Amino acid sequence: MNNSIETCSRCLYPESHPLGLVFDEDGVCSGCRVHEEKDHLDWVPRFERLTTIANQYRSRSGTRFDCVVPVSGARDSYFIVDVVKNRLGLNPLLVSYNRHYNTAVGHRNLAHLRTVFDCDYLQFTLSPATVVALARYTLQRAGSFHWHAIAGQTVWPVQVAVRYRIPLIVWGAHQGVDQVGMFSHLDEVEMSRWYRKNHDLMGFEPEDIVSEKDDLPERELTGLFYPSDMELSQVGVRGIYLNNFIRWDTKAQHEEMIREFGYETAPQQRTFDRYNDIDCAHYSGAHDKIKYIKHGFGKARDHACREIRFGRLSRTEAAATVARFEEAPTTDDDNLLNWLGLDSGTFWSLIERHRSKKVWRTEGGRPVRLFSDEKPDEAVRKNALKQTGPCEFQETKERGTDQVPYRLFARGFVS
Repeated sequence: MNNSIETCSRCLYPESHPLGLVFDEDGVCSGCRVHEEKDHLDWVPRFERLTTIANQYRSRSGTRFDCVVPVSGARDSYFIVDVVKNRLGLNPLLVSYNRHYNTAVGHRNLAHLRTVFDCDYLQFTLSPATVVALARYTLQRAGSFHWHAIAGQTVWPVQVAVRYRIPLIVWGAHQGVDQVGMFSHLDEVEMSRWYRKNHDLMGFEPEDIVSEKDDLPERELTGLFYPSDMELSQVGVRGIYLNNFIRWDTKAQHEEMIREFGYETAPQQRTFDRYNDIDCAHYSGAHDKIKYIKHGFGKARDHACREIRFGRLSRTEAAATVARFEEAPTTDDDNLLNWLGLDSGTFWSLIERHRSKKVWRTEGGRPVRLFSDEKPDEAVRKNALKQTGPCEFQETKERGTDQVPYRLFARGFVS
């Protein structure tokens, strides 16, 4: 088969990556090249720069919040709060958007986080009817039932910053930097409405939906609207990303949080990573299967590329690992379809409309992907990194099962 889409000679990303990749003369992608900065930059002065920024927003009286920190029951929430509160000495207000399909382990991790770090917390929850109507609409328009969650997660912290006049928002890693090398760490790129719309939200905003859907009026969606430029400027809101100032390694960071604070891990359906996104019932299930149909790859490839770049997987090992997961079945479809009120045929026919013609072609009535993980051995050897250790993910016991008293109250505190 003639593969018309090039893949990186070091990692497994194709040039068709939806965030955009650039390949150099060695066939190595921009994501891998920017990742190399992690081993070349002096991170001590970069953290000192972060401390300087933090000092600019520190409350002199100690009576108000110094920053807003978005959190969840997974990702790098524990690490981010640890850096902000314990290393920088700031007083954060924690915030999260309720995506509605949360897991039990996610609930436990989020409640435990708020308790062990002793932080105030605000959560935003859209009405269930609005979320379902929005998910059904974006499923048709963009092939994503998860769009509402991305919209909420990327705007609720900004709304809180404006409402409570807290200028600084502290995020974890900027995806454009960490995954595809869209920016250098030295650019110190910050949060922007432009990036949210064009990359996170696939080119349209909640404000755009109001004029298109009678059953999604403005009053139902204002909770997802981005504050105006005037509101942002009056407060001076800015959002910084810690991965520009800290050598970002989500696997190592999670393992530190397991040791220090008891972060709970869980297996996932379609990837080997046990740490990220375990708070979502569908992220590594139906959501990931949709990503594969649309773009030709899923989270297993994202995670494998990351582990290649850290030298914990060879390209050959990573390709074999990804192959085990990309065609893996999902077990969450029935719950998702019941929630959406759709039958399986309707749901997957909507997704098929969004299968990328750049990535797939039809042969014998079946979709065939236009890129392969096979590369000439010489190119792979030339660009391979030194192996630093095994790629193993820790299993933890469910919190509360080892004679540890635990109770999840309505307000989410641990007893």
